[in-house]
Amino acid sequence: MDRTATKPLAALALAAFGIGTTEFVIMGLLPDVARDLGVGIPAAGLLVSGYALGVAFGGPLLARLTARLPSRRALFLLLGLFIMGNAACALAPGYGWLMAARIVTAFCHAAFLGVGSVIAAGLVPPEKRAQAIALMIGGLTLATVLGVPFGTLLGQAAGWRTTFWAVTVAGLVAFAGLMFWLPKGNEQRRNLRAELRALRALPVWLTLGISVVASTSMFTFFTYITPILTDVSGVEPSYVSGVLLVCGIGLTLGNFIGARLADWRALPSLAGILAAVALVLIGFGFIGAVPLLATTAVVVWGIVAFAVCAILQAEAVARAEAAPNLAATLNIAAFNLGNAMGAGLGAFALTRGLPMAGVPALAGGVAFLALLLTTATIIVTRKRADLGQCCPMTS
Repeated sequence: MDRTATKPLAALALAAFGIGTTEFVIMGLLPDVARDLGVGIPAAGLLVSGYALGVAFGGPLLARLTARLPSRRALFLLLGLFIMGNAACALAPGYGWLMAARIVTAFCHAAFLGVGSVIAAGLVPPEKRAQAIALMIGGLTLATVLGVPFGTLLGQAAGWRTTFWAVTVAGLVAFAGLMFWLPKGNEQRRNLRAELRALRALPVWLTLGISVVASTSMFTFFTYITPILTDVSGVEPSYVSGVLLVCGIGLTLGNFIGARLADWRALPSLAGILAAVALVLIGFGFIGAVPLLATTAVVVWGIVAFAVCAILQAEAVARAEAAPNLAATLNIAAFNLGNAMGAGLGAFALTRGLPMAGVPALAGGVAFLALLLTTATIIVTRKRADLGQCCPMTS
């Protein structure tokens, strides 16, 4: 990686770390938030759903509103909104204010990561673009490994508002780093009409569809990973946090493996990885009752499942050549829509009588659907390539 790109990429990764932490740390602080604001756990849990839906639907809207701004200016505006949103969370006097502040913060989540992905790709040569995007997205994975557990500990020790102040500080540091290190020559003006026209391409929407389905599979399993480990696999509750920590390391490793594969052969690699995800999850039904084997399967799942994310984000940017910012933003929104759908699918299946031991197989079935969609995308892409070779004037 070029040394001139390392510092701005690190600042982008720090911002992504803050974004990932503020999204997921609320799950570890639910009892504290509920008690402090005088609401029940279910109501506090809606702060998670509200954020995810804010990302899914607010991100594309904010991306459209900032479309006419140069990419560098849009990045700073979105990061500033993120900083103010977290400060508002820390200062929220009641539940309604906290929910509103969470949604405002969520709005800039997808748009920032979308614009940031394109800027990150522009900092390096074309053959290293997926690696640059993965370095920035790596901040999200580190948030699950470090930000969420340490943010939870901080909130439990000093109050949940302290955690949001800490994320606010991380955002300010990232803002300052980008001000000093992000090259001004990286600034681009965007044409919204041209971007919308570019999004008509079928491969772009197939990629977004894969993101939704793959993320649904991931969160069908991930949402219920703790009761699966304790109730199905017999892992001692005191050991679950250690398993999740190792799984988080696997997620980080998978992110960079996926980036290498994306720079090599993206779609064939994606198909192979999704096949591995489906096999691991379905195979969990046969080995899940053995704690050591279940733990190993969870770590392997973490590696292959998150390798998917880096490939799809790079693929979304590549497929929409004239609309990379909007495509990257929509892809982040697609992931978050899948997050909400996965948690909902698992809850629906469990309330309909599916045993907890059946959740991994359900998630594996969804991963298989993502594999079928990937196969269809490969076929469409090859046919378009053949048509372009035969008929160069065809657009």
